[in-house]
Amino acid sequence: MPTTAKLTAKGTLTRARIVEAAADLILARGVGGTTLDDIRAGTATSKSQLFHYFPDGKRDLVAAIAAFQAERVFQAQRPFLDTLDTWEAWEGWRDAVIAHYGSQPHWGCPIGTLASELLGSDPERAAEVAAHMDRWCGYLRAGLTRMRATGLLRAEADPEELALAIFAALQGGLLLTQTTRSITPLRAALDAALTALRASAA
Repeated sequence: MPTTAKLTAKGTLTRARIVEAAADLILARGVGGTTLDDIRAGTATSKSQLFHYFPDGKRDLVAAIAAFQAERVFQAQRPFLDTLDTWEAWEGWRDAVIAHYGSQPHWGCPIGTLASELLGSDPERAAEVAAHMDRWCGYLRAGLTRMRATGLLRAEADPEELALAIFAALQGGLLLTQTTRSITPLRAALDAALTALRASAA
């Protein structure tokens, strides 16, 4: 599979354009509901060009889309995502998450949706997509570990367990947000998660 390191500057831009446009198509229709012909039409790309950048077809493209969606989601949470070691940072992160998903035309988590859809049809690719979610949860765990080290959390607090609980609340809130087409469930889930987190304060 061609990587950006092997592509020309123009090729890198073309590949990025295809991934971004295809990401929106798949987010709207799902992996199963989006054909390569749909992607070719939606990205104004020839068949040979599409397979040049993604030799394994839709499988390669889905992997690229997952990485793209992950970075888009992470960037929307920065700088707070990298500094979740103060109460202020957690509140800023909560606001950034709500602002990002409240501004999206498609509700729900694009990474979780991809992983869930692929689980039955392509478990190997689903695991690759889920790795982005593990990385996401890892940011939360790292911040909580630093908070415990600096005394903001009690010594017996378990950063891994706390991070998992917060991440589960986030994903559950996103699922309900997608179902109800309202940001209210996500806001309620995050507020409850942070309230629970403060119970572990030193």
